[in-house]
Amino acid sequence: MSTLTPKEIAACVVNTLDNKKAQDIKLLRVTDVTVLADYFVICTATSSTQQRTLSDEIERVLKEKGENPLRREGHRSGVWVLIDFGCVVAHVFLQEAREFYTLERLWGDAESIDISEFI
Repeated sequence: MSTLTPKEIAACVVNTLDNKKAQDIKLLRVTDVTVLADYFVICTATSSTQQRTLSDEIERVLKEKGENPLRREGHRSGVWVLIDFGCVVAHVFLQEAREFYTLERLWGDAESIDISEFI
């Protein structure tokens, strides 16, 4: 049973990414456009090492708050790591993959949330 609300989980992910110097962090509220999640958090890592650090730190911070990921995908490929918390999905890209997949455009009907309140 989740102890945090979807918005609180998204805020933790955004704040963690910001603290670890992720680039171009975007928060999309996708509740009205998909049943997959309530929020997508998208960011860019500057290297595969930073990508691994960002992904590990998201999991560590949320596990401390009692939130375990349902799954983590892509950590071996090194271009896109997806961490699924059910209501929140974090996407940690390397620049080239982010430009290729353009999730912000793909989910263009989603509401873009100003992250300044979380960082």
